[in-house]
Amino acid sequence: MSDFRLKAFISVAKNLSFTKASKELYISQPAITRHIQELEAKYHIALFERMGNKIKLTRAGEILLEHSERIVEDYKRLEYDLHLLTNTYAGELRIGASTTIAQYVLPAVLAKFVDKFPDVKISLLNSNSRQIESALGEHRIDLGMVEGIQHTPNIKYTVFMQDELVAVVSNRSKLSRRDEISLCELPHIPLVLREQGSGTLDVLEAALLPYSIKLSYLNVQMFLGSTESIKRYLEHSDCMGIVSFRAIQQEVLEGKLKIIDFKECRIERNFSFIQQYGQDTGLAAAFIQFAMHYNKEI
Repeated sequence: MSDFRLKAFISVAKNLSFTKASKELYISQPAITRHIQELEAKYHIALFERMGNKIKLTRAGEILLEHSERIVEDYKRLEYDLHLLTNTYAGELRIGASTTIAQYVLPAVLAKFVDKFPDVKISLLNSNSRQIESALGEHRIDLGMVEGIQHTPNIKYTVFMQDELVAVVSNRSKLSRRDEISLCELPHIPLVLREQGSGTLDVLEAALLPYSIKLSYLNVQMFLGSTESIKRYLEHSDCMGIVSFRAIQQEVLEGKLKIIDFKECRIERNFSFIQQYGQDTGLAAAFIQFAMHYNKEI
């Protein structure tokens, strides 16, 4: 329903590239250029300053971007409110989720949601928690789902479910003879952990702080970008990983991996939805309500 020229302009403004905008919106680059030219002709002002192969927003472009984002968001709210009258939902919902949530939590919720609301088109960005927060701030997604610690003051966090980080090793590892370890032993154990910026690493760092253990004290053999990579690595090494319990249940049942308890504590965290303050209506709100209801049933 909204003016597609505004969507094209927002995409070019965010990417500072006509080529990237055409790929993002699945239309040709000449079509993107035409939409921008039509806006510039309508307002009789240049929106971008061309510098060889690069572009940047003019002051007029910055003003139009600020208003365009609000207009597109208002159209989304309008569509949502109108669909409420017939108890149906339609439109586009861009979700961003941290790796653990995207792989082990979200697929079942998405399948149920799409089955119930087939007219909703969903896209999913999968990255670590800090990158998802950045994507929300840059309006590349409408709704985020992240792990652990709240980072950004201008983002609203809504807890979705709880999770636990556990120490895990291969059943063929020498470490598998242990049933529990002390946190003070961690600096002497070879570890494979998630990468910087991941919610998992942030939560682990916070959990170790009361025991005066810094990440720099740990014997980290490798940082990996996904829990799946950590699990596969553990199967062929004597290292220990610290990952979400939800991610390794199947391997534990199959006897491939073993959980070793921490003596001092349980390392717990939250999975949370994130939104911009004031953006609590529309399809994002409908999805949150659905996911919360679904979570209570499982």
